[in-house]
Amino acid sequence: MLSQTAEYALRAMVALATGSGQARTAQEIAGAARVPLDYLSKVLNSLARAGLISGQRGRGGGFQSVRPPGEITVLEVVSAVDPLRRIRTCPLGLEAHGENLCPLHRKLDDAVRSVEEAFAATTIQSLAGPVATGHGYGFCEGDDCRAAAIR
Repeated sequence: MLSQTAEYALRAMVALATGSGQARTAQEIAGAARVPLDYLSKVLNSLARAGLISGQRGRGGGFQSVRPPGEITVLEVVSAVDPLRRIRTCPLGLEAHGENLCPLHRKLDDAVRSVEEAFAATTIQSLAGPVATGHGYGFCEGDDCRAAAIR
């Protein structure tokens, strides 16, 4: 359901959230988020244009979140790079349907609305939670992931 771009943006934001609050280079974020550097550069530009991160060039520069991770929602991040598409009018262009969606398209739009609501209620901080248990950048690995999945 989510594009690779949205996934990479979320991983980058989690990597920033788990840092020490200091600016991090694109290389550091790429390594932490496991995102190809070339692709990450485009994602970081989109996040900066949306006002979610700021970047500073030069020595001591890098990227950092402009707000605390507990104030940034998953919906904001996804919307910055690849917004969810709601169905507002009949996708088939049927004049008879207009804005009154048929049962199929109503159900599909309801599903997108539910995802939107869940994303709006989820903060980046909540996704960075595993850091508190000793994981480096909010992404679990190996036995730790398997143990978390069993719980």
